[in-house]
Amino acid sequence: MLSNRLAIVLTTALAPAIWGTTYLATTELLPPGRPLLAAVVRALPAGLLLLLITRRLPRGVWWWRALVLGALNIGAFLALLFVAAYRLPGGVAATVGAVQPLLVAGLSVGLLGERLTVRTVLSALAGAAGVGLLVLRADARLDGIGVAAALGGAVVMAVGVVLSKRWVSPAPLLATTGWQLVAGGLLLLPVALLVEGPPPAVLSGANLAGYGYLSLVGAALAYALWFRGIRALPPVAVTFLGLLSPVVATLAGWAVLGQGLTGTQVLGGAVVLAALVASQARRRGPGGRPAVTVGAVARASHTTD
Repeated sequence: MLSNRLAIVLTTALAPAIWGTTYLATTELLPPGRPLLAAVVRALPAGLLLLLITRRLPRGVWWWRALVLGALNIGAFLALLFVAAYRLPGGVAATVGAVQPLLVAGLSVGLLGERLTVRTVLSALAGAAGVGLLVLRADARLDGIGVAAALGGAVVMAVGVVLSKRWVSPAPLLATTGWQLVAGGLLLLPVALLVEGPPPAVLSGANLAGYGYLSLVGAALAYALWFRGIRALPPVAVTFLGLLSPVVATLAGWAVLGQGLTGTQVLGGAVVLAALVASQARRRGPGGRPAVTVGAVARASHTTD
């Protein structure tokens, strides 16, 4: 049982690890000044591919639920993510986004009946502090729109994670992932055309490689792993794994771009990893068995909604 849970945690962790390369791919491979186009190209082709593979469409209430989840987890989140990536240094965006575990913990109390524990709060605060040590610079440039986008991205993703746990789809995982990617991409498409105009007439090989990587690996694969983790694990445990993104982003900058790695950054990375480990430990009931909470009963009742 323990090994099965560990396997799910590790495979779910691959998603934020992949997303940690988004900043590198955006700045090094994509055309400048087109964050909404990047979000559309990342989501829509990947979703259509998964729909083609699964040949499964939503039924009943899942038409509007897929739209809502797609807007939260994909459409709004990716738009805000890329706006933040273009307008802020990666450290500022990552530090603001690190509040997400606290947001998910709070929302889980109201929507899932979960109990907010001292360990969760302390782990979330430690994780955010660790991210700050890891990526924040004293001379970091603060842009109001960028900060608002990063904070908004954390909020909509937190709501999406909790609702994804509350609304458990009866369809296969890849189908549900495809629905959300298509919904999010279609919602973003008219906004991207209105704000940024048509796509560039000419794209370089690097541009195409960047878009292909973000769509196939950063969306189709990563979101399938992420949603699988949400189905199997408590939402708070899943969202803590998102703190791996700035760790991977920092390591990618060091390994690929030759950026320096200071002692403070190493300390910050260690704090983040310690917070992750603490967040994954399960609360035990009498006799060493996992405790049954109100949230577990609530989630079971919502699977048939």
